[in-house]
Amino acid sequence: MHESPFISDVPVESALQVWVDTCGSAGCPIRLEAVRLSLEDAVGRVTAEPVWATRSSPVGDSAAMDGIAVLASNTGGATQTTPLQLGPDAYEVVDTGDPIPDGFDAVVMREHVHYVTTPAGEAAEIMSAVPPYAHVRSIGEDVSAGELLLPEGHRLRPVDVAAAAAAGATELVVHRRPRVAVIPTGDEIVPVGSPPQRDQILDTNSLMLVAQAREAGCESWATPIQPDVQEQISAAVREAAATADLVLVVAGSSAGRDDYTARVVDELGELAVHGVAVRPGHPVVLGAVDATPVIGVPGFPVSAALTFDIFALPLLAALEGAAPPHRPQVPARLARKLPSVVGMDDWVRVRLGSVGGQVVASPLPRGAGVLTSLVRADGLLLVPTGVEGHHAGEEVSVQLLRRLPEIERTIVAIGSHDLVIDLAATALRSADPTLTLVSTNVGSLGGLVALRDGLCHLAGSHLLHPETGEYTLPYLDEMMSDRDLAVVRLVHRDQGLLVQPGNPRGITGLADLAGADLSYVNRQRGAGTRMLLDHELRRLEIDPAKVSGYAREEPTHLAVAAAISAGRADCGLGIMAAARAFDLDFVPVSREPYDLVVEAGSLDDPLLDPLWKLLDSPDFHASIEALGGYGTEETGRRIR
Repeated sequence: MHESPFISDVPVESALQVWVDTCGSAGCPIRLEAVRLSLEDAVGRVTAEPVWATRSSPVGDSAAMDGIAVLASNTGGATQTTPLQLGPDAYEVVDTGDPIPDGFDAVVMREHVHYVTTPAGEAAEIMSAVPPYAHVRSIGEDVSAGELLLPEGHRLRPVDVAAAAAAGATELVVHRRPRVAVIPTGDEIVPVGSPPQRDQILDTNSLMLVAQAREAGCESWATPIQPDVQEQISAAVREAAATADLVLVVAGSSAGRDDYTARVVDELGELAVHGVAVRPGHPVVLGAVDATPVIGVPGFPVSAALTFDIFALPLLAALEGAAPPHRPQVPARLARKLPSVVGMDDWVRVRLGSVGGQVVASPLPRGAGVLTSLVRADGLLLVPTGVEGHHAGEEVSVQLLRRLPEIERTIVAIGSHDLVIDLAATALRSADPTLTLVSTNVGSLGGLVALRDGLCHLAGSHLLHPETGEYTLPYLDEMMSDRDLAVVRLVHRDQGLLVQPGNPRGITGLADLAGADLSYVNRQRGAGTRMLLDHELRRLEIDPAKVSGYAREEPTHLAVAAAISAGRADCGLGIMAAARAFDLDFVPVSREPYDLVVEAGSLDDPLLDPLWKLLDSPDFHASIEALGGYGTEETGRRIR
């Protein structure tokens, strides 16, 4: 095989089966060998044989309460009002766990016993009758000798090893821990911690994949970075295959001139699949070398993480004889429209919150290289092959990456992007680790639509109404006149043109956009900043079609700043704080209010109460003003 074309876009289930069959024909082990471990070392491992009880627990009848052991038939008629005295020979004091003395068959709790002195000795006065075996743990109540305690293929938890110990075990036979080798490749890849260079990429994928394998209970390691030299990659794969149970080759799995993974696998062993119908993660390579399964992992981080979940996790579970991992699923409503590509399983990371008792899913940026989408994801949404996507408000099924109680303690904000929202999220989490604020940036108008449709708690808005010159309020009257809405002022902020440091183009204001030699980067439609720009262009009688870059859109102020910092545009309209974040210069254009719109009835929602208290905090005001370009004189004031 001299080239590295995609073999086909194989559906995931078919790809897995072909790979399993290929690994079988290549002599890859079906199961890892068994080892005997002490109980304390066996937690997290998978049983390689059944665990049978060799002793009963408890080994005999024992007291389940502190009190006195009695013969139940001697306690008849005892009540609070007619206590019954038992002589010294008719009872025996016992503590929880003590064997029941011969001749007795029940326990009277200490709370129902009062001791009195009689001529015959100390008597026990009981105030409650008991039936036979009351407050007694019978022999074998927990487990009986000869009983199956744990089956083969069970992943051991702390409670399992405790039960095994009670049943007489001191060691357990389990499958050894799988070994996973990660081989990073690429001339542009450098170790984490290297000084950043424009033509280099930090080896974050190896760090992530090794950690994913360890989280799955494996022993894992990364090899030194291999350059784009086929012979060196081949040698690294062969060396790793000699000691590992699974080899992950990172990058080089596509069809470029320096993509050697499929070629290496084909020449050293058996190539099963190259190209799977999944997004992200399409250029996956599956095969086997020297009786060891090999996965060619795409180089983009989201693709790499998903590839591990879809292909590595089931294989590793099978090697240990365990069931594949399973995530709980919940129904959720989509916060915004979600298009998808027909012909591929499309895995989408989402943020989750609970609004009106229903889980709401906000899709995160979907680029395969958007590592932060992995960090922020609360769930995974699969849009299967043949489905073109979903509309806003449509119900979908989401796999949970975060526990449902945490999701129910999440404030969902949708609308315009602002750094103060992120600052509030950090402050709220610092004050209460159980509380989360998530924001989805769809523009002010999109936020108001989401609020109208019951898809968020808060809508961040700074929509300028061109006819009245007011912000946000006229749109509420037009869109939701029948709703009782409250508007809370978050901040006043400075909007202006973000320009290169030193303003080398000498930009003085929006009027300069009429010149064809200036390149601009815009915000998305529906964003308040975009509407402010359009309003100003109309006032200046500038045709948007004459603005170079008007159609180039970014979803946040920071994304606009990043584009200018990278030299992809001369300027863009945004907030001063974004200019400061990227060390850009700032040409003021307008000072505007930014508001939070909520249902009036939600103002007393306990979930939102910490936010309102935060907005009244002088310390929080100071942290806002430290960002630059913000005024907090009205922060927290209800303006409607």
